[in-house]
This record gives sequence, structure tokens and C-alpha cells, in this order.
Amino acid sequence: MTWRPTTATLAGLCLALSAAPLPAAAAASPRAADVSAHVALANPPGTPPGACPTGTGYGQPLPASSVTATKIQGGFSFLEGPVWIADGGYLLFSDMAAGTGPYNVQPSTIRRFTPPATFDTFLANAGSNGLALSADAQQLIAATHDQRTVSAYRLSDRARSTVAANYQGRAFNSPNDVAVRSDGVVYFTDPNFQRGNRPDQMSGRTSVFRVSGGQVSLVDDRLRQPNGIALSPDGTTLYVGAYSENKIYKYAVQPDGSTGARSVFVNYVGGPDGGTIDCAGNVYWASGSDSLVHVYSPAGTQLGTIRSGSTGTTNVAFGGSDRQTLFVTSGPRNDSGLYSVRLNVPGYPY
Repeated sequence: MTWRPTTATLAGLCLALSAAPLPAAAAASPRAADVSAHVALANPPGTPPGACPTGTGYGQPLPASSVTATKIQGGFSFLEGPVWIADGGYLLFSDMAAGTGPYNVQPSTIRRFTPPATFDTFLANAGSNGLALSADAQQLIAATHDQRTVSAYRLSDRARSTVAANYQGRAFNSPNDVAVRSDGVVYFTDPNFQRGNRPDQMSGRTSVFRVSGGQVSLVDDRLRQPNGIALSPDGTTLYVGAYSENKIYKYAVQPDGSTGARSVFVNYVGGPDGGTIDCAGNVYWASGSDSLVHVYSPAGTQLGTIRSGSTGTTNVAFGGSDRQTLFVTSGPRNDSGLYSVRLNVPGYPY
């Protein structure tokens, strides 16, 4: 069970994101952190700035139908949420310890890997699970179960602010994973894996939410334990793994960030955890049940698998100077590890 760009110059393009029209159920959250940034694009915004080259054709993403990732280092508590920071040339990821205190909340540290072999602590007591980058790549957007919020950590000084505090005044369960559009719209999942013994204010629902212009709106509250979340490169499709349903769903995304009805993208993958996308639109999803990363075409056809660790593969992110290295977090509690494998197509940094 889950325990859960090279930066483009955006001067003159970064504007506060105007609140998009929301359904009647939408509710405001405090605007302590405005992580939005408009980027002038002809098409619906998707990929983080600089993540995917334009005008490039791609072939098969995997060098073989079954490949094995190489272990970089193990011995961590429980790894999640990798994200590549291109400006610094390093990878950040969450390391979650066992629950403590009267509410049994899991402490979490954000660790840093600087290739080829340096590991250090980037931020202690981060309370984080899934991580992503703000549209201008200056802030780390984190699903923070310690405060049952979505937070932003400024990379320059680690200062913390709030992206989403609650929904209609009710505390989230335990935000788990996040995806950010190039215009700053944030999508996140809210299962109850890290809620611990704290009260349920969501009436048993586990949901997907959107944050646009400081406003929190509901995407879907009918999924059983939504977990990983990812966007297609053109920003028109949102993918969500429903951990307790063994399915990956997709939603059509409108230019304003709102979503349409869901449909099934993959009918079965065991315990779908974190996912990412490459620049060709291929989907990579970690399975908590079989310890594989399953790779699918945009049409949902399985292209192959990536193996790493003996159990508990949790999440994936592209990185490296050309963003063709896939980093994988995988392994049992107290021996969780970071793995990597070279692929043929670049992809998302988270």
C-alpha cells in the first residue's frame, strides 16, 4: 500500500493567473502563494516551459520491451515524488518516515541527489509526498500531508507558503501528488493514506482538485484513493491513477483548466501510484503491486515495462541534462531506493 526546464526566461510573461470560471461547488483558499504564471501559447498549455523541444519527432521510447533500471542508492525510509531541477542539475525527492505522535503523521524530508553520486538533505521537516515545479521553476509545489495542504517551497531560500489550504472550509485528507500546467494551474490528488488519526472532514470521499487563480475547485470525488497525476504535453488530457481501483483514468482538459467527464485510460494496473509523461505523450505509471513502471502510448497501448527494486515502486520523473534519464523511486520501507534508466525520448521533470 502507498505510504503515503532548463528554466526559460519568463520576464514579462509572468502574470497573476486570473481566476477561471468555476463550478458552483468551487471554494476559495487563502492566496498566500500565487504560483501562477501566464505563458503566451497558441494551444492549451501543458508541458513545463523548456521541457519538450518543439518540432521534434519521436520514435519508440524504450530501448527494449522490458528494461531494468540501475540502483543509484538504497537504504532510505520510503521515497516518493521525484522532480528534476534543471537550473541546479539535481533531483529532489521526498523521504517519508513511519508515522509518529498522537495522530500518527509521517514525517518527511526532501532529499537531493546531485549526479553522479552526491546525496544530501535539501529540506528537513518538509511534510511532503509528491513534488512538482511552479510554472517559472522558482518554487517547489508539494503535496504536504503534515498540514493537509498543498504548499510551495521557494527554491532560493526554502520559504514555505500555501497553495491550497482547504476545500469549502474543510481540511483535505492528505494531498498525495501534484501536476502543474505551464500557466500555473495546479492539479492534485487527495487520498487518505497519510491522514493518520486526524478527523475525516471529507465525509469519506477521496478526490482530485484543481487550483486556479487561488481558487480550489473539485475535479472528481468519486475515485477510490486517487494517487498519481499527470498532464499530457499539449495540456488537453489529465491522467489520474485510482490506487484502490487498479485503473488509470483520463479527463479532457479545457483551455481554462476545467475538466470534462472522465473515461478509462488503462483498465488494469496493480496499485497505480505515481506517473509521468514523455514529450511524445507516452504515459509512465508506477505499479505498487508488481514493482514495475508500465509504459503506454497516448492511445493506452502498453509499450513495455521498466523494472526497479524488489517491491513498492512508487513514482517516476525525467531528468538529466537532456531529460532522457528516467528516475524511479522503489523498494520496501527502510530500504527504499533511487534508480535510473536511459530512455529514447525526453520527458517531464516530475
